[in-house]
Amino acid sequence: MQNLDNLKQEITQEVAAANDMNALEDVRVRALGKKGSVTGIMKTLGGMEPEQRKEMGQTLNLLKTEIANVIDNKAEELKKKELDARLKTEKIDITLSPRFERRGSVHPLSQAIEEITAIFADMGFSVAEGPDIEDEFHNFDALNFPPNHPARQMHDTFYLPDHEGQDGDEARRLLRTHTSTVQIHVMQETKPPIKSIMLGKVYRSDYDATHTPMFHQIEGLVIDKNIHMGHLKGCLIDFIKAFFGLDDFPVRFRPHYFPFTEPSAEMDIGCDRSGGKLVMGEGNDWLEILGCGMVHPNVLKNCGINPDEYQGFAFGAGLDRLAMLKYGIPDLRTFFEPDLRWLQHYSFGPYDQPNRTFKG
Repeated sequence: MQNLDNLKQEITQEVAAANDMNALEDVRVRALGKKGSVTGIMKTLGGMEPEQRKEMGQTLNLLKTEIANVIDNKAEELKKKELDARLKTEKIDITLSPRFERRGSVHPLSQAIEEITAIFADMGFSVAEGPDIEDEFHNFDALNFPPNHPARQMHDTFYLPDHEGQDGDEARRLLRTHTSTVQIHVMQETKPPIKSIMLGKVYRSDYDATHTPMFHQIEGLVIDKNIHMGHLKGCLIDFIKAFFGLDDFPVRFRPHYFPFTEPSAEMDIGCDRSGGKLVMGEGNDWLEILGCGMVHPNVLKNCGINPDEYQGFAFGAGLDRLAMLKYGIPDLRTFFEPDLRWLQHYSFGPYDQPNRTFKG
């Protein structure tokens, strides 16, 4: 035991004398390493009597723990001294010119979403979302699409491999072709009155200057008692004026056909193309901007809403196309291409006002 006390004292003195981390590590290896003095004594336990081995083993474990604690405390002390020395000697030269840092920006699509959401929020609309992968009921059947409608064809729609539905039948899954599917979810899950907009990605088999396989839509739905076409026209005219920032905006509604609305219409806005450049809000030309109409009674029935008690209107527009018209972007495909120069030209700062018009 006297030898162990002497060994502990000797190691403690060596630890105290260590003036850097390398010296301290040497002390640790000589004491607790594979060939260290304490480790060597512990190897002799096997040749002792059981009682002596038990007593000596407890003593050596305690010695090992005490030495390890002394070394750890010394290590913390040396680290603190090293840090203090660095703080006294190292300095930051604040006279250097600032280095260039890339600053983030807002994509024009994100900007358009923010603007549109703000406008409809002022009108009392909530925002609803739904899944990108849908079944044929929500995408077609509930919206009054007949089984032989061309939109159901493989060359128009991205279908996923069939899988077994909840009733055991094969259920066809697809990437939604419009955000009208969210309208069905809202009407199934919410009792009237309903006043919501739906924004999100949709997918179709198209690709040219004005079509891409994936794009974005904005749709709106209002369901209540005594809703009529006048409410629809007033809502959309106010939206167009607010979005394009014009107080006097020529607008017309043309009769059209959609399976899910009756009567249906397309909304055109006045423009001028005479100078080779599209000018919004003036001139003798017209540009289709969105589709709309009164919700078809069959759609209401499919969602469990009594069409004799409730009526409503719905509308839908290409979100990307609205952004193209407002910000002067000529090609839809550039929205989804990784061209930093394009983004630097058309993007917005993070603190720009929501309804700032195109800066080009």
